[in-house]
Amino acid sequence: ETTSLGAAYAAGLAVGFWHDLDGVRRLWVPECTFEPRLPAARREELYAGWKRALQGALHWAAAAPADA
Repeated sequence: ETTSLGAAYAAGLAVGFWHDLDGVRRLWVPECTFEPRLPAARREELYAGWKRALQGALHWAAAAPADA
């Protein structure tokens, strides 16, 4: 939804519906914000695990036969 809203704002700016970004900024009001509650060290640990898994998947995909 945010991507489509951004595209609509960009289109409105392009056609002159809004004259500048300030017109768009006045429209956007965050409904809610999210703040992490996980301790930073644990987040980093989990992120490192995710990156290891991603690297494993990339190596697996690179090693797969082309006709598979």
